[in-house]
Amino acid sequence: MKILVAEDDANILNALCEIFENEGFDTLKARNGEQALDFYNTEKPDFICLDIMMPKINGYDVCKTIRQTNANIPIIFLSAKVEESDRVIGLELGADDYIIKPFGVREVVARIRAVTRRYMQASNANTVDDFFVMDDLNVYPLRLKARRMHQQDEIELSLREVKILQLLFDRKNEVIDRDTLLDYCWGEHIMPESRTVDQHIANLRKRVEKDPKNPAIITTVHGAGYRFSAV
Repeated sequence: MKILVAEDDANILNALCEIFENEGFDTLKARNGEQALDFYNTEKPDFICLDIMMPKINGYDVCKTIRQTNANIPIIFLSAKVEESDRVIGLELGADDYIIKPFGVREVVARIRAVTRRYMQASNANTVDDFFVMDDLNVYPLRLKARRMHQQDEIELSLREVKILQLLFDRKNEVIDRDTLLDYCWGEHIMPESRTVDQHIANLRKRVEKDPKNPAIITTVHGAGYRFSAV
């Protein structure tokens, strides 16, 4: 999924894009409202994150313009404007959420995942709540969640984590090398550090494996890559 981030503060813009890229989004950076609308029209993003106080065209007007032709694309406002009236205006214009600056990474991630889940489920409204099984884990891609069998607690997943699990499941019993994982789960145009895959796998194991030190879902094939072995 592609997310358009419109923010005139370069530091905040880069920090937001890093958060979203870690979640598995491709990012488009806009420094003002006019550029945001240009990107929206030419790049067709799946998701939009808007600052309100931007040069040329403010975030409210960007949202209003987009909503005239697209009622479904998720839009989140992220702004230092803290008055209730500001939040009401943003939501009445059709935003799906409103995050107040300064923000914490965990809050942004939680809000993004919540809106992404709603969007994915709405886009697949006629699809059965499908899931796939890896060992004792049920993975629900549209909900960005997993749950261990016979347990009620849900495990939150990012888009990228779902992609990793989906690829391993779809190619069960095959060894998936790091380059394939990078191309499928990060994108061919992204050049992350060489240890990126290993770090993500290690973090994912901590949350989805019963015993991360003896994994049953994501096993390492030394010198080759990773594999999910199914009976």
